[in-house]
Amino acid sequence: MFVVKQLIKMFLQHLILPAVYNFWGLIYIGKNPELIIFADAHHETLPYSMKNVYDAIKKEGYQVIEDIHDYSKMSQLETFAHAVRFMKLYAKAKVVFICDNFFPVVSCNKSKKTKVVQLWHSCGLLKKMGYDTNEDIPKYYLGNVYKNYDLVTVSAPVCEMHLTSAMHQEEGVVKALGVSRTDTYYDQNWIDFCKNQFYEKYPQAAGKKVILWAPTFRGNAADPYQVGTEAVLQLEKELGENYFVIRKVHPHIEKKYHLSNCEIPSEQLFPVADLMITDYSSIVFDYLFFQKPYVLFAPDMEEYLDKRGFYVEYDSLSPYVVTEEKELCKNVRSALEKDNKDWLEEQFGYHISACDGHVTERILEYLNLS
Repeated sequence: MFVVKQLIKMFLQHLILPAVYNFWGLIYIGKNPELIIFADAHHETLPYSMKNVYDAIKKEGYQVIEDIHDYSKMSQLETFAHAVRFMKLYAKAKVVFICDNFFPVVSCNKSKKTKVVQLWHSCGLLKKMGYDTNEDIPKYYLGNVYKNYDLVTVSAPVCEMHLTSAMHQEEGVVKALGVSRTDTYYDQNWIDFCKNQFYEKYPQAAGKKVILWAPTFRGNAADPYQVGTEAVLQLEKELGENYFVIRKVHPHIEKKYHLSNCEIPSEQLFPVADLMITDYSSIVFDYLFFQKPYVLFAPDMEEYLDKRGFYVEYDSLSPYVVTEEKELCKNVRSALEKDNKDWLEEQFGYHISACDGHVTERILEYLNLS
């Protein structure tokens, strides 16, 4: 079924959608575009990674359209119909903002009058992605799944070279302007809201150490699986009543296995959690803003390294790297007890130095939208 879906997608991408785009391009030729589109195929509401830019654009007075749909919840016919409708908007757009892969935007040779901005949803450098690994894009898939990008925003200069390679971009497209959503982490009102919301919903956590388990998934989006669940359930028992453990798995896993025990979005848990446990998820770099310790729990590290690989030495990311399940509790306790300031500051400077609380305004200035 996965292969069939990919073949259908290629048929749409290379034949049907380009024809639709070219038709509307002729209709709108010579017209000055003012339309701003925020497009996504993985959510039903505006993604968190887009919100700051969206709010800023709205204040500038542009005509803005949200074209947000979750393709995984749509039939193939509905997906096709949406993609066709998008091409009409695309042909008259000034800027299209996306924050993840969005196949309609790569399905033509777009006009130079339209800019496509990838507000990439991941910070920092960890697992290899895109064309730098064999895990993400099938070998038989024709075309560049990152085509037509004019700007990809990343969290630090060190990310530019690697994302340029992973997305097959020309030099200069990937820029360390920062990741827009991280501006929110500097907002004390937002931090206070997150804390109040959490303790209102989970008053039993008051006075306890809050541990957040937030892993990524293995496999691909069509057939994901999870590693380490039993060890985390055992950790809850070993830590005892003075700890409150939150399980927050990746949405792909949650749809299939229902392992999470908290409905609050992950980013709203960062100000609350005293420690985070993750594996290969880039969520670790968002948590870095709060300069609190994290444990990397990766019982399948060797296998993951062979299959996908990393951009940095995995052990360099934290002094608390756990590959044996029986060592998890000991490392959690150790990380909570020790002074972690030096290594947390070092990781921040390497992976997210461009995220200074002014990213959104810098992006708009770069695009001459403010």
